[in-house]
Amino acid sequence: MLTILIADDEPHVAELVRLTLEDERIHVVVALDGQTALAQAATFRPGLIFLDVQLPDISGLEVCAQLRTDPQFAETKIVMLTAATQEADVARGLTAGANHYMTKPFSPVRLLSLVESVVPQAIVWPRA
Repeated sequence: MLTILIADDEPHVAELVRLTLEDERIHVVVALDGQTALAQAATFRPGLIFLDVQLPDISGLEVCAQLRTDPQFAETKIVMLTAATQEADVARGLTAGANHYMTKPFSPVRLLSLVESVVPQAIVWPRA
């Protein structure tokens, strides 16, 4: 089972991600701030982490950078999921160690496609 962590201070965004992705094959864990995200990552060891840049305590960029210094998260896929849309924002996210950068607002279909491209072993689309 794939575990996905979503760290976003907007509960409705975290809930949209959870409702879009969670099923019998995918477990979604939610954190509303950066410290909780770090604790949840250590506890659940997710295969994919979505981070908002604007978290109330420490930024998603700092969370990403801290995770990247820990060898147990070297293979974890990290996606910045944020309203920060400038080229400089994207560059900061990728420099912090994110594998991908997705901007808000986003569609559930785009989210599903991104998960399948970032974590190919995750089958999020129903197969015939």
